[in-house]
Amino acid sequence: MQRRWVKVVLAVVVLVVLAVVMLPFFINANTFRPTLEGQLSTALGRKVKLGDLSFSLLSGSLVAQDVSVADDPAFSATPFVEAKSLHIGVVTSELLLHQQVKVTDFAADSPVIHLIHAQNGRWNFSSLSQRAGTNPTEQASAQQEAAGSKQQGSVLPSMTIGEVKITNGTATVSSEPVAGNPFVYSHVDLTVKPLDLAGSSPFELSASLPGEGTVQVNGKVGPLAQKDLSDTPLSATLDLKHFDPVAAGVVQPGAGIAMMADVQARLASDGRTLTSTGKVHAEHLQLVRAGAPAPNPADVEYTISDDLDARTGTVTDLAIKTGGVAAHVAGTYQMTAQAVMLNLKLNASSLPIDQLEALLPAFGVRLPSGSTLKGGTLTANLAITGPATATDIGGLVEVDNTQLMGFNLGSKVQGLAGGTASNGGATAIRTLRADVNMSKQETQLNNIYAVVPEMGSATGAGSVSPAGALNFHLIAKLNSKNGVGAMAGDAVNALSGLLGNLMHTAATNGIPI
Repeated sequence: MQRRWVKVVLAVVVLVVLAVVMLPFFINANTFRPTLEGQLSTALGRKVKLGDLSFSLLSGSLVAQDVSVADDPAFSATPFVEAKSLHIGVVTSELLLHQQVKVTDFAADSPVIHLIHAQNGRWNFSSLSQRAGTNPTEQASAQQEAAGSKQQGSVLPSMTIGEVKITNGTATVSSEPVAGNPFVYSHVDLTVKPLDLAGSSPFELSASLPGEGTVQVNGKVGPLAQKDLSDTPLSATLDLKHFDPVAAGVVQPGAGIAMMADVQARLASDGRTLTSTGKVHAEHLQLVRAGAPAPNPADVEYTISDDLDARTGTVTDLAIKTGGVAAHVAGTYQMTAQAVMLNLKLNASSLPIDQLEALLPAFGVRLPSGSTLKGGTLTANLAITGPATATDIGGLVEVDNTQLMGFNLGSKVQGLAGGTASNGGATAIRTLRADVNMSKQETQLNNIYAVVPEMGSATGAGSVSPAGALNFHLIAKLNSKNGVGAMAGDAVNALSGLLGNLMHTAATNGIPI
């Protein structure tokens, strides 16, 4: 008896297995292609094309080959998305028994996504989910509806899809008109689970950047904006590792901006305003063309908000920190087709030089070889204006009560008096200030005023070329009480006659240098 039941069970199992294996061969999945293409085209507002369809009973999915989603015709004739295969999860019983396609999930393998940003601020995905129309008249009518209200123009159904997944994708981001090379994200992995078309959906996104950088974004997105998909609310955390802006193509080589950065940030958007707060840990930081990579890392903490419609932004505070002190930047910026235009103010008030010295090369401040600054303070009030990749930096910079160790200015002019250096291997600087203007063409210094007790004082102006060539015109007044200035004064007193009187007058009124 038992043997009979075993045989019966075995027969049933065999029949089920055979049915599972053979059933797909009796289902012509391509008969569902028009239905799927129509549903997807309606939901996305774009023409969707599916290649050959096959059915997998084990996974409960339709597998489409050679998938494409059309772009907004105002941007490009190239497909917005292309994928060699797309797995579309369906309710198997509905498909087999009622010939109905009810989608439960999507999984795309190695898709290519083209993102384009127009000069007016719109993206090529902004019009997704709006009625595309099957002819120009219907399309124009749909666009008029969308323009009337943010609650119109969408045909997204109120439904939930179990999961949407992208694996090993590639996304290229370009601008229209073209400005520089496209920004390319590779190894793009995205999971939205579940996708609530009318509510908020959790998501995880990761990608690789040029130059061995990586990005991870986790959060929630939605409900999807009805009029402009780029206005969809979002709340997320961002973790960016090993970001090299030059290697990534964000900054052009030769612009003077370079770093290797890790970024941790929180992002929040209500569809109109995007707020970001975070911290940047930057190594090898360089901020101007005449600068050099800073030897020590710097941390930047920031709070920024963007007006997404006006394409303007406000820097509430950007603190550049090193050695326990910070310089603060605040102001505004404007997004244009050509560049990000800055209008910022940097304020550093009486900051200890000992803690700032490692950051000076990033701003183009070069000390004599082998020398360092010890003690004293730095004050800077600078305006940072113009394109982000070619800024003009101008304002007052002042250094007070410091010593330039390893460099004795007196020894450089000792031949005047035939004596020896009076201050060992250092130069004391009581005050050094100037109005600085750094541009792409050159660095100009006006209203220079310097007091070096060993020598005296100097005033004037000058410039430094991008190659480092100096062109300065100074008036020096020697210190007659000590140091090299006193030695020069003794030399003047030792001379007599007309030459002596001329030199005495020059020493009193200033010596042109």
